[in-house]
Amino acid sequence: MMTKEEHINHWLKSADEDMKDVRVLFQNERYVKALYFGHLYLEKVCKAVWVKYNDENIAPYIHNLNKLLAGIDTGLSEDDLDFLNKVNDYHLEARYSEYLENLIETTTKELAEEYLNRIKFIDQCLRKKL
Repeated sequence: MMTKEEHINHWLKSADEDMKDVRVLFQNERYVKALYFGHLYLEKVCKAVWVKYNDENIAPYIHNLNKLLAGIDTGLSEDDLDFLNKVNDYHLEARYSEYLENLIETTTKELAEEYLNRIKFIDQCLRKKL
């Protein structure tokens, strides 16, 4: 059985692998997919934080970033938490074709870059809690 620390390290290592994909997708102008993986990256960091601050070592099988962080003093601002809701859209909407077209039209290089910078900032904030 894995220890709490091993579970946390598992989530962080997996997140770091996803960030490699984010970079490749962004460089290849696949902005929606880059943000989809950006969400996945943050989700795994959130799950590491969840494991740290809960008795169980197995994070819940949910994808909503705010729900994963609920009840944990992350130090994130209300603005940061609102941003997480925007990132959540890329997890859900990028999966379903009826939403994908709208995301492709509205997700510019500039928006993706802004979101990815904010994702990295939030990642830094969350890792300080580990």
